[in-house]
Amino acid sequence: MVDAPQDPPTTQPPITPPPAPPSEPASQPVTSSPPSESPSSPPGTTPLSVSESPLPPPEFSSPPSTTDAIEPPFPIKVADTPKDKLESSTSSLPPSSSPPPSPPEPGEPAKMVEPIFKRFLPMIIGFIVLILLIFLITKVILPKFQKPKTPANITLKYWGLWEPESLMAQIIKDYQADNSHITIQYIRQSSKDYRERLQSALAKGDGPDIFRWHNTWLPMLKNDLSPVPATTYSPSDFGTIFYPIVKQDAFYNNNYYGIPLEFDALALYINEDIFQQNPTLKVPTTWDNLRQTAFKLKVIDPNTKQLTRGGVALGTTSNVDHFSDILGLMILQNGGDPGKPEADAVISAMKFYTLFSTQDKSWNDTLPNSTHAFATSKVAMMLAPSWRAIEVNQLNPQLSFKLYPVPQLPGTNIAWATYWMEGVAKKSANTQAAWDFIKYLSSQEVLTKLYSQASQTRLFGEPYPRQDMASSLQQDPYVGAILSQAISAQSYPLVSRTLDNGLNDRLIKYYKDAINSYHQNLAQKNITEALSQGVNQVLSQYGLTSQ
Repeated sequence: MVDAPQDPPTTQPPITPPPAPPSEPASQPVTSSPPSESPSSPPGTTPLSVSESPLPPPEFSSPPSTTDAIEPPFPIKVADTPKDKLESSTSSLPPSSSPPPSPPEPGEPAKMVEPIFKRFLPMIIGFIVLILLIFLITKVILPKFQKPKTPANITLKYWGLWEPESLMAQIIKDYQADNSHITIQYIRQSSKDYRERLQSALAKGDGPDIFRWHNTWLPMLKNDLSPVPATTYSPSDFGTIFYPIVKQDAFYNNNYYGIPLEFDALALYINEDIFQQNPTLKVPTTWDNLRQTAFKLKVIDPNTKQLTRGGVALGTTSNVDHFSDILGLMILQNGGDPGKPEADAVISAMKFYTLFSTQDKSWNDTLPNSTHAFATSKVAMMLAPSWRAIEVNQLNPQLSFKLYPVPQLPGTNIAWATYWMEGVAKKSANTQAAWDFIKYLSSQEVLTKLYSQASQTRLFGEPYPRQDMASSLQQDPYVGAILSQAISAQSYPLVSRTLDNGLNDRLIKYYKDAINSYHQNLAQKNITEALSQGVNQVLSQYGLTSQ
């Protein structure tokens, strides 16, 4: 007898099976209960034998014993199929032709299929180790046994202007000690016709690799200059290290073309002995204060009625060494553009400049040139760049004087910049080496050495061009005033003593004629027309337009 499959104790309708096939032998009785349950029939069920049932024996009755168990040829997910449907579906499947592998004995671990990645992991690790060994040998070990490549010898020709060879010699020697393949040939040039000689040599291809140029010369030299590489100074570093005016003057076509090794600006020179003799007077900070103070400090001979000591060197063009710089400063502070001389801001600035000699009589053209007059106490005040202080000290080492920021109009803060930069020739065969040397020169360490060495032979060295070095010279009686104005400095090609025979000198000539015309009481219309025509002609020649 075969036990019926164990089902819940429910009443099932009787089944009338069809007659069994005569050729089919009786199947061996198998139980349909799970392996863990007892083979005896549960109470309340009626046993059904194969001989009594005309149906063929079910292929998937309860699991067989461990010795003769028969399983389906592919797994069936019983959990996804209801029990009653599973039993009805499995009853129609044919019996398996070959018995499946026997399940593992109790206590025997099941066999796991090893992942493919795990099988290949040792090979992958070995490959990575091999690559690392090759890299280590070729990049670290072998180079230690190889002789380093000797860089090609390079000679850099360097044209300077103001610093003597003796001052630059030690700086160059220190650089060549660390760069033995580089030779620096420093040649101090004469300032006479310097700009013209420089451009002529550059055009021929036999000019210097490195040269000095004025901050207003970019319109004339832009086709001769090599841009500063980002590896020397990135744009962000350039803007934070140097003063804003440098960022403006050296910039063209999305590149910088020069690196300054110094900075200079107009300053107000005060004869301290004269001011001590007039204790009620203070150092002027505005133009009106300056005008009043100069009027009080002028000295007129009672007998000849001649001016023997000027209050301030302003108002004329022939004997004010930096009249164009001062006039340009007044125009900018007044909101004018020197490129638009017909504007009221420019006209009023020119008229104000002449008042010091025409109306106040605080200065006239009978006195010596302003620098010499100040050194000999024939004028109490003057405006000039810092380098004039060295000349004053050489003329009169006993003179007590000090530099102060330039006067301002109420509500303004504008200074006047005039300085020089180092550039690299576009046709140089060694532009990167040249910029590397200039970067070395512009470092804090080298600038400090240059200043210290220069101060041993003259009143002071070149004022630092770097913002991060300004604090070290703030208290200097000469350089402090220059650096205190550097942040607010502006510029325009009306700078005297560049000797460029070009943009600056030509514009200065037209403004000089205009000031002299005011002294001659010529008609305002004629003065303005002549000045405007001349300025526009010069600007057009150098590709400039009024802002």
